[in-house]
Amino acid sequence: MSTRGDDDPATGHARTLLRTATRYSGARCAALCLVSTAATGAGLLLPAALGRALDLLLAQAPATRWVLYCAGLVLLLALLDAAQTVLTGTVDARSTAWLRRRLTGHVLGIGPRAADRFGSGDLVARLVGNAAEAGTTPAARAALLAALAGPVGGVVALGLIDWRLAAVFLAGAPVLTFLLRAVARDTTESATRYQGAQGRIATALAEAVEGFRTVRAAGTEGRETARVLRPLPGLSEAGHRMWRVQGRAAAQAVAVAPLLQLGVVAVAGVLLTRDLLSVGEVLAASRYAVLATGVGVLVGRLAGLARARAAARRLGEVRAEPATGFGERRLPDGPGRLELRCVTARRGGRAVLDGVDLVVPGGTTLAVVGRSGAGKSLLAALAGRLADPDAGEVLLDGVPLRELPHDDLRRAVGYAFARPALLGDTVEQAIGLGLASPSPDRVRAAARTALADDFVRRLPDGYDTAVADAPRSGGESQRLGLARAFAHGGRLLILDDALSSLDTVTERHITDALLGDGPGSTRLLVAHRSATASCADAVAWLDEGRVRAVGRHEELWRLAEYRAVFGEGTDSAYAGAGSGAEA
Repeated sequence: MSTRGDDDPATGHARTLLRTATRYSGARCAALCLVSTAATGAGLLLPAALGRALDLLLAQAPATRWVLYCAGLVLLLALLDAAQTVLTGTVDARSTAWLRRRLTGHVLGIGPRAADRFGSGDLVARLVGNAAEAGTTPAARAALLAALAGPVGGVVALGLIDWRLAAVFLAGAPVLTFLLRAVARDTTESATRYQGAQGRIATALAEAVEGFRTVRAAGTEGRETARVLRPLPGLSEAGHRMWRVQGRAAAQAVAVAPLLQLGVVAVAGVLLTRDLLSVGEVLAASRYAVLATGVGVLVGRLAGLARARAAARRLGEVRAEPATGFGERRLPDGPGRLELRCVTARRGGRAVLDGVDLVVPGGTTLAVVGRSGAGKSLLAALAGRLADPDAGEVLLDGVPLRELPHDDLRRAVGYAFARPALLGDTVEQAIGLGLASPSPDRVRAAARTALADDFVRRLPDGYDTAVADAPRSGGESQRLGLARAFAHGGRLLILDDALSSLDTVTERHITDALLGDGPGSTRLLVAHRSATASCADAVAWLDEGRVRAVGRHEELWRLAEYRAVFGEGTDSAYAGAGSGAEA
């Protein structure tokens, strides 16, 4: 059973977004509507004025006043057209900016789940291209009244000249109505397919750009290009269909409109021969017939609105994805005790973590190890609520993370990642990201703890160097990410493979700092090296989504399967030596 459009959550959110965007620029939309309507009104007055001036001139009567009226209307139309152009551009820009701000905030509120649901490339396409297209809706709706007023006013004016002229035109009106309805329906369908293909190309392109080193190393540039461009035929087909729809509508309008205009002019000519109309009225009637058949303007307006509606629905799909909710329970004083109770988390229909129970006592360091795909990074995300479990709960000092206010949670938990995103204009701002009032002393102390101070000082402008202009290796980027986590502080520090790009000496120094006077009282380390695991107070060994064992590294090292997690041999003599050497 198909879902009705009215019951579709994405459609409902799209309508809400467009209504709110229209209210955001309400004053300008009202001004645009008034200006457009005034321009239409002036356009409707001009044929009558021209006809009256012509009649006076043919009768050799004084016509100066009416000629001036015509000149004034022409000048007024030019001014109103300029004002309409400026207002349309302003409303489009404001509405687009508002939609992008609202959707960007919502995407950040959803968190990593947004990229999992839509793909990072498709999200960018929606927030950039679709928001710009949907942003044209308020101005288009405001101008639509004037676009409709032209044909309606033309028919009314024909009726005022002579009712028979209006009757001739209205005889063909149903054909025009059917034409406009078909254009709106077919354009919406084509635009939806076109924008969907754009999103798929953007997603594939983002993946290729992110992994460009892998692509070049594998020598698969041609194959990757073909993968990125695979949706292109569908994009081309949808685009051609969209233009065919509008072209067919324009062709039909060209066929129908002249016939209606010819019919009006023919009837006006007959009435002229019977002295029922003047020459000026015939001229006015011919001009009103053109205005009444202004299907081209309406086709363009409706096609634009159809594309904007399809784009707004894609934004509505993002808006329909619920943002992460937070509670109001305050976090009590505590050492940072972390507890996972029967936590289950699924990804792609598979339970990556299945019924995990784990306790990290406050003030201790727990290393999480396991083979690739065991769920280590997902556990780290759940521990600081970058993601929510499908079942079970995660507690910090006895309070479920779901019940904490956003600010309390983010102050309490600090993160460092394997590939940190360094955000901010300068290196100092990147390290101090998230701090309410980052002091230079705090930033530099954190950088020294992460062994980043020396190389930062060697940059062209030291801590004031722009992040984009700061050359750095993968290990130096990780140290800046660690410095940011150290500057953040908090009662729980989570390092998701944040030491993987460091050399062993640097890693050892930073690990010593973590276990000594480090910034967090409780540490959760996702570790891939046995040396890192050996420095922790305890190790949680994940295997196939479950905690297989928790204990000291030296104790677990006796197990061959545990050693195999790090790629070590199974020989017991080697194992003991390896553990001692790396500890």
